[in-house]
Amino acid sequence: MATIHVDVVSAEELIFSGEAKFVALPGENGELGILPRHTPLITRIKPGAVRIERADNGEEEFVFVAGGILEVQPSGVTVLADTAIRGHDLDEAKANEAKRLAEEAMRNAKSDIDFAAAQSEFAAMAAQLVALRKFRRK
Repeated sequence: MATIHVDVVSAEELIFSGEAKFVALPGENGELGILPRHTPLITRIKPGAVRIERADNGEEEFVFVAGGILEVQPSGVTVLADTAIRGHDLDEAKANEAKRLAEEAMRNAKSDIDFAAAQSEFAAMAAQLVALRKFRRK
């Protein structure tokens, strides 16, 4: 069975490293599915869930990313995430509070730059909540 090596890395740590049968993640223009021997590719990714079907046990690893870069090469897949959180480490209460604070910051923004920063944080928290709910359904 063909596999592909996958690394998911944030600024803080290596989140996942291992062999996979399949990887799915939120590309800039829609959901991307990566199988072994995929064509080389570099693209930005949006906030959302990275799903990795492990080769060793067939289980699915789930990681939330708040955006970043995807690189696919013959030797493997690398996800360089702005922020990455393992699925089991996601905290719905914290995400809801951060989303609420971002909404408040958008209402109180004094400049376009402040509004854009708050809007970006709001989008990331909304994506995290959607990803969390999908993870919990499994």
